[in-house]
Amino acid sequence: MKQRIFSGIQPSGNLHLGNYLGAIKNWVKLQDEYDSVFCVVDLHAITVPQDPKELKKKTIEVAKVYLASGIDPEKCAIFIQSHIPEHTELAWILNTIAKISEMERMTQFKDKTENKEGVSVGLFDYPALMAADIILYDTQVVPVGEDQVQHIELTRTLAKRFNSKFGETFVIPKPYVQKEGMRIMGLDDPTKKMSKSASSEYNYISLTDDAETVKRKIKKAVTDSGKEIIYSDEKPAFKNLINIYSLLTGKKPEEIVKMYADKNYSDFKTGLAEVIINFLTPLQEKMNTLTDEKVLEILKAGADKVRPLAQAKMMEIKKKLGFIL
Repeated sequence: MKQRIFSGIQPSGNLHLGNYLGAIKNWVKLQDEYDSVFCVVDLHAITVPQDPKELKKKTIEVAKVYLASGIDPEKCAIFIQSHIPEHTELAWILNTIAKISEMERMTQFKDKTENKEGVSVGLFDYPALMAADIILYDTQVVPVGEDQVQHIELTRTLAKRFNSKFGETFVIPKPYVQKEGMRIMGLDDPTKKMSKSASSEYNYISLTDDAETVKRKIKKAVTDSGKEIIYSDEKPAFKNLINIYSLLTGKKPEEIVKMYADKNYSDFKTGLAEVIINFLTPLQEKMNTLTDEKVLEILKAGADKVRPLAQAKMMEIKKKLGFIL
């Protein structure tokens, strides 16, 4: 019997190459090895202000990216988080056993709220909802980047705490951490991850960017001092660009360095832009063939597939808690 994985992406901002290379590309491979549950996490998106029309549009767009990238609804469940109310129901229950001190230690919350006023309780409580997403489905493996491991550790802590208080209920999930090469950094700052909420569009390559936009953004991408094209931690900006080239072509970084041994930064950037455009063009063509109606039909079918699992797990949880059913 296959182990179950769960993962999801927020429908906010612009999905970018980092989202694809760091998560979706990997999911496409994992769907053959695991019982896979992939979600569009719209409840997480509203922890910061969203425009309702834009949220609706982005929710469908994220699902289109999943499908165009090769995630197969015949092999896995793809659904919208808010279509399964048990996610929020379990999140509330986990709130009652989570500690404020545990939430305060979450580095992502600290990063997102630095120098910001009016932060919502939802953003603070985000990890409890994430934990609910995962353990609701008896998930065994969670594919995540290194920056999310702390959240998985909290999920494990909450699952163990519930089991200890109320009896064996939840599977204790393990993180599946992707390789360092999968950590795609911002084009304008190689010390920080590429982010769809970045203030500058020059931070990321959106999956919907056209060819001219890609060329412009890569041309403006930060490079390191010197002229030599090398793959080294001492040249983080160039290492990041080579990682993108490598992950999109399957060529090893050493091969790429050899290809551009007698060339300059400008030549490399021209080549990288071409590689990105060659990847994005067929992806965008596939996305354009998917109608909103077809995507919503797939998402509804995905919710129908996981709903019995969520309902059965919530019934078990409520019995353990002493709720009258």
